[in-house]
Order: sequence, then structure tokens, then C-alpha cells
Amino acid sequence: MSEDSSNNNNYGWGSDGYNVVNSGNNRSGNHYCRREGSSGKSGFHYSNSDKSYYYDNPNGSKYYDDGKGNTKYTSPSGKSYRKSNAK
Repeated sequence: MSEDSSNNNNYGWGSDGYNVVNSGNNRSGNHYCRREGSSGKSGFHYSNSDKSYYYDNPNGSKYYDDGKGNTKYTSPSGKSYRKSNAK
């Protein structure tokens, strides 16, 4: 069974978004899913019990949120951007 999604920003998934091809949870309550895009490329997503999450997209971009208001985005070219909203 696959889950379909589309993304306005796309991140390299292709015109039809992506399908979740593998997902699960570990004993600590952390979730992962591997996705394949209509572009033929794949990426993955983790969401953790501490509320942090991470995306690795097929265009090479990455996004991390530590669950406390601190985020880091890495562009496909490798340039990083950080934002802190921690209280």
C-alpha cells in the first residue's frame, strides 16, 4: 500500500509528488519512511519521539528541526541556513 502526496515546492520529487514505499516505527517510538518520487529519485523522512524531524529530499536538500524551535535547511548546492526560535 502506498501513500500519495504532492508538494508545491516539489524538492525534486517530480510532477506527481511521491509514494511512501517503506515506513515503520522502532521501539523508541521513532518513525521513518522512505519515499520514491515520480522523478525516479528517492528520499526519506524521520520523525522522532523527542519531536525532532529530518527530511532528505531527492534534489539534495535537507531539513532538520530539533523539536525545540531550532531548524537547519541545507540547499541542494550545500549552503546551510539556520533559524532559532528556541524559548
